[in-house]
Amino acid sequence: MNKKQTERTNRLLPNGEPRYVRCYDNGGKTQDRYTVVFTGRYTHKTGRQHLYVGMSGNPFHPLGVGQHGESSTQIDYPSYKHLGKKIKFSELTDDCKKCVLQTYNDLWDIN
Repeated sequence: MNKKQTERTNRLLPNGEPRYVRCYDNGGKTQDRYTVVFTGRYTHKTGRQHLYVGMSGNPFHPLGVGQHGESSTQIDYPSYKHLGKKIKFSELTDDCKKCVLQTYNDLWDIN
């Protein structure tokens, strides 16, 4: 990776955490306990759609949930109360982090 790519990656993933996401936890009220909304200026790549992912704590397990979705508006604006409590990316389970990073890296063309 060249210097310019490294700088870009560091801007998009400071300390290894995605900069342009907002994370929510509904406390287990539904199977898709965690919701992560992708933010930033990427909608020109997605037909003006805003992306999000809803997950259980173990989205890769055969009985887990890992559902991607899209909306014409941000699903957490103007209110996010229907998604649960706002949490930090670091509070997600390791598998949830992996799921989010796979999509985030594809969305932002990070190798």
